[in-house]
Amino acid sequence: MTNFSRVPGTPQSSNLPLLADLAADLTDAGYTVDGVAAFLGKEASAALSRDQLVPAMLACRAAADGGTPEPVAAAVALWLVGSSVPAQQVRDAFPRTGAEGLLELGLAEKDAPDMLRASVDLRPYEFDAATSESGPEETGEAPEQAGGTHLWVASDLGAHQRPGVLPHGHVLGIGQASLSLAQLSITTPVDRALDLGTGCGIQVFHLLGHARHVTATDISERALGFTRFNLVLNAPALGLDPEHPEQRVDLRLGSMLEPVAGERFDQVVSNPPFVITPRVSGEDEEDRFTYRDGGLPGDQIVSGLFRNLESVLAPGGIAQMLGNWEIQGEADEKDAWSARLRSWLPEGMDAWVIQREVLSPAEYAEMWLRDAAENRDRNEYAASYAAYLADFAARGTTGIGFGSVWMRRRKNPQAAPLRRFEEITHPLESPLAPHLAAAVGRFDWAQAHPDLGAEHLVVADDVTEERHARPGAEHPGVILLRQGAGLRRTNLMSTELTGFVSACDGDLPAGAIIAALGSLLGRDDPEFAAGLEDEVRNLVLDGFLLPAEP
Repeated sequence: MTNFSRVPGTPQSSNLPLLADLAADLTDAGYTVDGVAAFLGKEASAALSRDQLVPAMLACRAAADGGTPEPVAAAVALWLVGSSVPAQQVRDAFPRTGAEGLLELGLAEKDAPDMLRASVDLRPYEFDAATSESGPEETGEAPEQAGGTHLWVASDLGAHQRPGVLPHGHVLGIGQASLSLAQLSITTPVDRALDLGTGCGIQVFHLLGHARHVTATDISERALGFTRFNLVLNAPALGLDPEHPEQRVDLRLGSMLEPVAGERFDQVVSNPPFVITPRVSGEDEEDRFTYRDGGLPGDQIVSGLFRNLESVLAPGGIAQMLGNWEIQGEADEKDAWSARLRSWLPEGMDAWVIQREVLSPAEYAEMWLRDAAENRDRNEYAASYAAYLADFAARGTTGIGFGSVWMRRRKNPQAAPLRRFEEITHPLESPLAPHLAAAVGRFDWAQAHPDLGAEHLVVADDVTEERHARPGAEHPGVILLRQGAGLRRTNLMSTELTGFVSACDGDLPAGAIIAALGSLLGRDDPEFAAGLEDEVRNLVLDGFLLPAEP
């Protein structure tokens, strides 16, 4: 089986002693998230996060002009700014690895006599790894990673670091989409996990904190070369044996679900190549940006995953991914976007989709043409822009939605499904994963407790009440219940629902409170009780109300 340690055009990961030297040099140089921020200062760091390199470039020049630049300056200038760096400065900054070692590893190339420039992007990355008292770390099969985990991530140079349009085989680094998926992914301990379309391997890093074994696939051999390099370079922090990383991570080359056909996983995460791109007659893989374009027309990459992920999930297994989908018909038609997505789902799958943003066809074309720096060639830009608009018009597409998807293969296909499709555009708490897991748990609890009237409920700690009244009015005209955490929902309250929530201190069962409110309001009819119980159930599902502790 190919181990992807020497893929042409990617960092090489076969020389383990040299990689260990590099990790030691990067650590000693202070090339960490905090170390870079301390060197650059607040303003230059903020600019760098926006892909603006000039302030960081000036900081590196000032350090060099001082005569004895600190080691982190060489790393920042080389890999983050993309400047040429004197070979002697590299040797001083990385005494174990040296300039020759960076050349051998494929992290730098000669630019001029005694000068080096970056051949890849290599940047520090930090995250809080998942831990669990009942997790796989107790068996010795996964690392105990308390607190922040410091890593380095190699990828191709971005559009802000290199001239011209990005190569079609570009391997994307740490981007907002990959970070969003990592913050969304639930970290319950699992036996087998799948990272579908791994790119440079960011989701694998997170999965290793709670999964005994991870399979990572990609259609790009170069992507798998980057992933293996990143895994071996960071092996100690990730709990891997650098000589045998395959004991916990299996890298596989292939398109979508083909490399894992017939297998079952407890968790699947994917930041797939979901970008909707016009198809061109006679195109092949080399004509596409493989990091974002799956090669199918419209939103068929996402719809195919909706339909087929069930085939690789174990019963009870979950899948989480990001995606784009087309909205066809009137843009303001209620539920126009969700009807198509619902039609893609197999009967045995639960689904919760949160649409975070909608772009017009023109806005969508502009965003993705800019993403690959295709706007640097005016003629190519105009032709591609026109192709995007014609492609969307051919399918009657009026908008393109972006959002996150959670799915689960139900253990009992006959059980009532969780099917939730909602649009939430306001800021959410990050990481959101614990709140998603809790919400799914509340759905399962509600399914197991159909008689809500017998249950004792309490108000969640993050919930507040907000009342609005006209000046001089005796009673409020609007009462809102707000969440301060998680999805930060707002619920418009009726008088009876407000009274119910006010009485939820865990002492009385819900049925008794409903009966008391019916008597107080002169509404003893079954319709009132059933309607209020439905509203209460929705508050439980949304996390405003919780089952009282026994």
